[in-house]
Amino acid sequence: MSDDNQELTQKESEKIIAKFDRDYNVRQFSGIFNYIITALLILFAVYIFWVTLIGNLPEQVRRCAFVGILVFIGFLLYPIRRGKAMRINYIPWYDIALGSLGASAFFYYVVNFRAIIDRAVLLQPMDIYVGLIGMIILAELCRRVVGIPILVVAGSFVTYAFISGFSLRRVVHQLFYTTDGIIGTPIGVCSTFIVLFIFLAAFLEKSGIANFFIDLANSVAGSTTGGPAKVAVIASALLALITGSSVANTVSSGTVTIPTMKRIGYKPEFAAAVEASSSTGGQIMPPIMGAAAFLMAEMTGIPYPVIAVSALIPALLYFIGIFLAVHFEAKKLGLLGLPKEMIPGFRSLIIKKGLLFIPVVVLIVLMAIGYTPSYAACIAILASFVVSFFSKETRFTPSKLVGAFVSGSRNTLNVSIACAVAGTIVGIVSLTGIGQILVGRLMLIVNNSFFVASGTSLFFALLVTMVACLVLGMGVPTTANYVIMATITAPMVVRSGAELGIVVPILAAHMFVFYFGIAADITPPVALASYAGAAIAKANPVKTSVIATRLAITAFIVPYVFIFNPAMLFIDASFLKIFQAVMTTCIGMVSISVGLAGFMLRKVSTPWRFATIAGGFLLIHPSLLTDLLGFGIISLLVVIQIIKWKQEKVSAL
Repeated sequence: MSDDNQELTQKESEKIIAKFDRDYNVRQFSGIFNYIITALLILFAVYIFWVTLIGNLPEQVRRCAFVGILVFIGFLLYPIRRGKAMRINYIPWYDIALGSLGASAFFYYVVNFRAIIDRAVLLQPMDIYVGLIGMIILAELCRRVVGIPILVVAGSFVTYAFISGFSLRRVVHQLFYTTDGIIGTPIGVCSTFIVLFIFLAAFLEKSGIANFFIDLANSVAGSTTGGPAKVAVIASALLALITGSSVANTVSSGTVTIPTMKRIGYKPEFAAAVEASSSTGGQIMPPIMGAAAFLMAEMTGIPYPVIAVSALIPALLYFIGIFLAVHFEAKKLGLLGLPKEMIPGFRSLIIKKGLLFIPVVVLIVLMAIGYTPSYAACIAILASFVVSFFSKETRFTPSKLVGAFVSGSRNTLNVSIACAVAGTIVGIVSLTGIGQILVGRLMLIVNNSFFVASGTSLFFALLVTMVACLVLGMGVPTTANYVIMATITAPMVVRSGAELGIVVPILAAHMFVFYFGIAADITPPVALASYAGAAIAKANPVKTSVIATRLAITAFIVPYVFIFNPAMLFIDASFLKIFQAVMTTCIGMVSISVGLAGFMLRKVSTPWRFATIAGGFLLIHPSLLTDLLGFGIISLLVVIQIIKWKQEKVSAL
């Protein structure tokens, strides 16, 4: 496009999503072919709701059928490699064959369920061949849908099982025929909870709530200093309710916010970084959060509503941190907000579209009073359909309804296939005990390190976990990243704390892993959300990812805070402890934001920038002495800034 500031068209947005998000690299259909694929996706949606609300199938049968259907649909939608999806209405014979063969393998288990259960580990040759075929075809679909890195990790674990002396019969039984493998906890949670929230997101999206959120954010912050960037932060936090994808969130709101930010004076890299970092935070924002949060509930035994409540303060601090960074950058550049004529009225907006919030309120209330997340999601979906009829603009037409079912079914593929392959890793850990071995080796490294002498071995264990999550997150989706790291490094964090006499709650350890798995989406060198934002802004992707990491500094700080001060997660804490933790952390983030931006009321000198960053970290550390030192530094800077600012105003008269 000749004008860099011009907003992107829908077609260009789709191209950007397809480039950076594998979930959108699907075949295109029209005419009768489109009707057939649409019918299949709708039937899958009907199956999901039937199984959830009415069906009473054995767990293994339900999970196997779920994966089998997805394998068949997956090969119809995803080409063998990128670029092969351009030909309309074309599915090669080998993909139909692979999809049919893979689905047949899983339905072989469904049909012969009782006999296979009775045989236990004494599988017949046919059982082994079928299981092996099913695993290989699932791996190929995973390569297409999710990517190669997760297969490398899963393949390494499977190889270890063979090296350890386990037979092919034993490995196939563990991975294909038990609930400790492919149809294990990850796919069980996905098929029960996650998929329904994906459908809820699809229904909310079709109701037009995304545009409502952007308009709402504009009405609240559009006229303030550097308004469009603040709009991006608020809108992305709200859009977290309807999408769990960092890339999709970046593109859906970024096509509006990034060009606007550039128009008022933000550099392209900064504008893209604001959107990417804000959108990435969507996966930690209650009440829906990312798919990994549901897995956390299953793996820790903590109810999902408790996890969502515990995540509230860290999530708000994440967005407050970005908001502060944006504010001080705008002050430094002297940027203004949008003119009033471009800002929708808050009151009229709420009157016109406020009912779109009702499904979210219904979801929160139902989970709060004890209903299961799956039931709450189903009722929220129904509520989104009902409230849409109060406005002609949001009303569900037959095409919109079909679109919601189709979108929900298609969006299920990426997460589900990742969960199925992650299940193989969990299965090998359970079979071989490699999890305990790796934790023991890591603990040995920690205990022999310099940090033991200084009494900070827990910090070193956290550092190792953080780096591992970020590295693994370069190629592995958030959901699979969480499963792997929660299995291996979360126990190490808990044990490291115990050896120092520090009680690290299991929820805090798992939330730590969850946070850094998400942070990988903006952390260089592989930062898909940052790259998607850079594509919209026509900016340098590496610079964008570096700036996004700086803006999201809170995501790298807050997890350490709730490890050493679980009060932030509402764990065994009084109101006073929670208030102290939140206030000192907020002041610390202000201090760090000032130091990174180099501006408060006026320019901050380099020595003071380092001092305020140090003061911010002191405030974040949960100790009275560090709080006093940090507060003293930031207070002194505030006094100096006010004095010099007043002097400059007087001299300017």
